Amino acid sequence: MKLSNSISAIVTGGASGLGEATARALAAKGVNVGIFDMNEERGELVAKEIGGTFAKVNVSNEPSVDAGFSFVRAANGTERILINCAGIGLGMKTASRKRDTGEIVAHDVAAYKRVIDINLFGSFLCASKSAAAMMALEPTDPDGERGVIINTASVAAQDGQIGQLAYAASKGGILSMALPMARDLGREGIRVNTILPGFYETPIYEQMKPEVKESLRAHVQFPNRFGQPHEFGEVALFMCEHAYINGEYIRTDAGARMPPR
Repeated sequence: MKLSNSISAIVTGGASGLGEATARALAAKGVNVGIFDMNEERGELVAKEIGGTFAKVNVSNEPSVDAGFSFVRAANGTERILINCAGIGLGMKTASRKRDTGEIVAHDVAAYKRVIDINLFGSFLCASKSAAAMMALEPTDPDGERGVIINTASVAAQDGQIGQLAYAASKGGILSMALPMARDLGREGIRVNTILPGFYETPIYEQMKPEVKESLRAHVQFPNRFGQPHEFGEVALFMCEHAYINGEYIRTDAGARMPPR
């Protein structure tokens, strides 16, 4: 797909981190960008800076998602690109013992469900709604391409650490959606791919203690550093532009494999 001002895109989680970098990368190519995020203040700021459109959207809530799509499409037209970056993390074991009392506790059910709802269900919901709208568009090239959907999983989908049960499950589900979703939509000219980022300098990692970050960095092969968000955005653009990449996933992790803890 040729990226230009004739193309519209929506980036979920586009107010910060990997989503913000992706929104900025698309806008730099002239694409009309819509941002879905819960952080209204930051989302409005980023949208203003890139000449985009912001909608406050809870990706796990269908009415909120529908309202967001309607608002952004009214401003930019129907998107041909959807990039799902919205997500949250959680550290909690399947079951554990409290250090001070020895009490055994099971994983918090509501916390597990919230991670699944936002990360996995939210990605599915936005992708399904977007795909339905893309199907009504005219193809953009001789191949018959109508659009592309890119979902963000994580290396945790394959290398989940201790305490990452809910997060790894949500990201593993996202990874597993790529091929069947691509097969569902292939005849309609809509591609589906997935990015599995490793350790990136995002707000989640910025909250970590220096010793924790250093421990994680030790598992990165080359370059031996955390990734920069713009590098994620460049991979997303690559997947948008190259029509023969479909039903696929790419790890962007500098060769890292996450240790058990």
